[in-house]
Amino acid sequence: MDNADVEAGGDDEFQGRRGRKYRPVVDDDDRAVLEMSSMDPSSSSSSSSHPAQSSLKKIKVSSEENLASNINEGPSASHMQSNGPQTESKLELFGFDSLVNILGLKSMTDEQAAVPSSPRDGETIAITQGIPKITAIKSGTLMGVFVPCLQNILGIIYYIRFSWIVGMAGIADSLLLVTLCGTCTFLTGISLSAIATNGAMKGGGPYYLIGRALGPEVGVSIGLCFFLGNAVAGSLYVLGAVETFLKAVPGAGFFTVTTTVNGMKVQSASLHDLQIYGIIVTILLCFIVFGGVKIINKVAPAFLIPVLLSMLCIYIGIARAKKNDPAEGLTGFSLDTFKDNWNSQYQKTNDAGIPDPDGKVPWDFNAMVGLFFPAVTGIMAGSNRSASLKDTQRSIPIGTLAATLTTTFMYLISVLLFGAIATRHLLLTDRLLSATISWPYPAFIYVGIILSTLGAALQSLTGAPRLLAAIANDDILPVLNYFKVADGSEPHFATLFTAFLCIACVIIGNLDLITPTITMFFLLCYAGVNLSCFLLDLLDAPSWRPRWKFHHWSLSLLGATLCIVIMFLISWAFTVVSLALASLIYYYVSIKGKAGDWGDGFKSAYFQLALRSLRSLGANQVHPKNWYPIPLIFCRPWGKLPENVPCHPKLADFANCMKKKGRGMSIFVSILDGDYPECVEDAKAACKQLDDYIEYKHCEGVAEIVVAPSMSEGFRGIVQTMGLGNLKPNIVVMRYPEIWRRENLTEIPNTFVEIINDCIVANKAVVIVKGLDEWPNEFQRQYGTIDLYWIVRDGGLMLLLSQLLLTKESFESCKIQVFCIAEEDTDAEGLKADVKKFLYDLRMHAEVIVVTMKSWDMLADNGAPQDESVEAYNAAQKRIADYLAEMKSTSKKHGTPLMADGKQVIVNEQQVEKFLYTTLKLNSTILRYSRMAAVVLVSLPPPPVNHPAYFYMEYMDLLVENVPRLLIVRGYRRDVVTLFT
Repeated sequence: MDNADVEAGGDDEFQGRRGRKYRPVVDDDDRAVLEMSSMDPSSSSSSSSHPAQSSLKKIKVSSEENLASNINEGPSASHMQSNGPQTESKLELFGFDSLVNILGLKSMTDEQAAVPSSPRDGETIAITQGIPKITAIKSGTLMGVFVPCLQNILGIIYYIRFSWIVGMAGIADSLLLVTLCGTCTFLTGISLSAIATNGAMKGGGPYYLIGRALGPEVGVSIGLCFFLGNAVAGSLYVLGAVETFLKAVPGAGFFTVTTTVNGMKVQSASLHDLQIYGIIVTILLCFIVFGGVKIINKVAPAFLIPVLLSMLCIYIGIARAKKNDPAEGLTGFSLDTFKDNWNSQYQKTNDAGIPDPDGKVPWDFNAMVGLFFPAVTGIMAGSNRSASLKDTQRSIPIGTLAATLTTTFMYLISVLLFGAIATRHLLLTDRLLSATISWPYPAFIYVGIILSTLGAALQSLTGAPRLLAAIANDDILPVLNYFKVADGSEPHFATLFTAFLCIACVIIGNLDLITPTITMFFLLCYAGVNLSCFLLDLLDAPSWRPRWKFHHWSLSLLGATLCIVIMFLISWAFTVVSLALASLIYYYVSIKGKAGDWGDGFKSAYFQLALRSLRSLGANQVHPKNWYPIPLIFCRPWGKLPENVPCHPKLADFANCMKKKGRGMSIFVSILDGDYPECVEDAKAACKQLDDYIEYKHCEGVAEIVVAPSMSEGFRGIVQTMGLGNLKPNIVVMRYPEIWRRENLTEIPNTFVEIINDCIVANKAVVIVKGLDEWPNEFQRQYGTIDLYWIVRDGGLMLLLSQLLLTKESFESCKIQVFCIAEEDTDAEGLKADVKKFLYDLRMHAEVIVVTMKSWDMLADNGAPQDESVEAYNAAQKRIADYLAEMKSTSKKHGTPLMADGKQVIVNEQQVEKFLYTTLKLNSTILRYSRMAAVVLVSLPPPPVNHPAYFYMEYMDLLVENVPRLLIVRGYRRDVVTLFT
């Protein structure tokens, strides 16, 4: 919650439910609070008329930062003065006013804060508050869930295909068919009950549930398939109503088809009649849908009565049926008929479903599953109406599962009844046997079928556009922006698109070809619901607390498996096509969709997998074969970058060069000088900016900002605490401070030395990049050599870095040269052979060059140093002498030991000269052999103990002098490469 603007007119007070008065108050910074006081019982009558005159109060929620500041500040003095005396709050210490603003306001007024429809951050939430509050009539379990589910489940298939299914599949296979499909929907109902009772639901039905459980990509892909299923289902209901009408009124058909079955002529509806009437009915229904959902809701009860009445007429007719009465082929309840119809009799039929030896449509049990399964769909009807239920947590599980069990039981009884009263010939040829045997007149069934199917078609043409609009409003796919609608508006564009799809399916005109398509889409949706519950149940996150307790991950897994099995039973081709369509949508959403975080189960799975993997790694050192560089990128250690640049642009390029095929993680860290409570907001902004930079540079890593009094203290805290277990950073990467002398930043040498010493103590490797401005990006191809000046044992880190550089396109054309620095009296040939053998065993290809040099005796040097190195050497000598003279003068003046950077130091002038000359020789060697190298790697000398940091900085400056691109590397006390397989 944030600061709020309260717009109120009329009376300033409103009465709560529990005998309290609340007065909206606005302080100086426009923070909306509520002043609570006990209400005198005698004043209730006098104040009861006020709420009716109150205007609506609109509370606009703003940003989190303002909330934080308000909570910290608490009730201000200006607030008290501007609003007069107030009742002193005993909870003032806890920021009581702010807490009321956050939680109490919504609960006291029976309001729920609007949840953003999109997973974007930073959206403004508007809460409209009014007293008295006009609430819509809420439905209970019976009328809100059970009846809608029953009406959607008992549809066209039962009326005009069920008796035909019994005749074709026989009683045994029909019982198996109903049990299989009923078990699938029952298990899905259990999963739906668990997910639906785990929190408030919004529009979108199963799309909302699946999307919030499995993520936006899965939710959108299955949601769009479910939308297609609903749109196609509308055509199914339209064709069912038209076929029933043409059967009841044969003279209304423009075309007639006559088929001979077993010597008897049977008339059936023409495909062209179905198409003509189907298109007309669809257009008429669309006009009704455009009238709005209010009109549909007003006529909805009229569709329920015909369904119940027609079912009653069918069962009465079955009970009254006699031999050949009311139609030839009826036997009444007969055991012989039951036995004759027990086994299946699958055969070919024509397009109208009439048995025909020359028919083109073969039938088997798998095809029966595809035909019958739409008769058990509709279990989502209750969850789609969650906003209009009194108690969502109770009504959805009880109503949905009760409707599923009721309809499954009715189907099982109907299989036995139809199989016992009619011959197989009548079952196969009379597609409307339910109307033929109904009592007292078949017209009742015709009217009931037509009204119920048209009602179901209206529901499909009403629900499908809203599902599409809900997907579009989540702003995941930009291509769906045309179907967005404002809250409370009708989705006209989505309705037109749904009508177009419905008419296209009506033109097909074949009910038996449409039903398998619907079956696939519904089964895919049910599988998504089951998988969602399976994942949430298996992960068992703290937020997973459904009120419906009768669920288990094994049941959800069984339900999902059953859905997939049924899909392949129906048609492997349709299954592959539907899965491919969902996969293509998923891929498109992952590529083109906008990123969002809905707290889905996959994120929880990743989190638990990461924790389990971290525990499995343990605290022991990782084996060299499994060693990965985890660089800690020090973003802004020296000087200042422009305000809009959180990190040196080339640091991410270099970090990518330290990974093989992008594997590994980088930690980009920056230190802000200051006090944490004062700089926390600056740190958050800087972290967001740095994170955007990492994403822009396509570098796999995380951003961290640390606030500390100084850079040294901040880095010391980072190097000790950053990371978890074996996922701690193992290499510290930073830029060489080339600017320290140019900008006279005298504090840098001490900070630089302290950072290197901290890395050594913490056993972290160090890579210092000199010439970072010239570091190539992925499009700048380099030629020449990668030269390694291998001076000390570093666990093979320098060799490994050179191999990682070769895996990048920028350096893949380069060759590696290894320079071994040895004393002059060393056996150069023996050292060269040993290094070659070592590199061969490491599977590394490199040319080995042994360079001999003396460590101290200048007179014994056979080669003169480079002129520029000598100039730098002389300048460094002069600066060191001046600095040492100043230290001695200060020490003599104050009568103290030699001090540098506030610490006592010991200076051995001969050792200083030796160190300086050693770096001169090394720099001279690098310039002699590697002036044209693409990059040079050299070992980092550790800072001498009790040595002035200024001296060490002079050594380093002389080492890197005139080398354009240099990596100074120091390993740590372990091997990162191994000879063994």
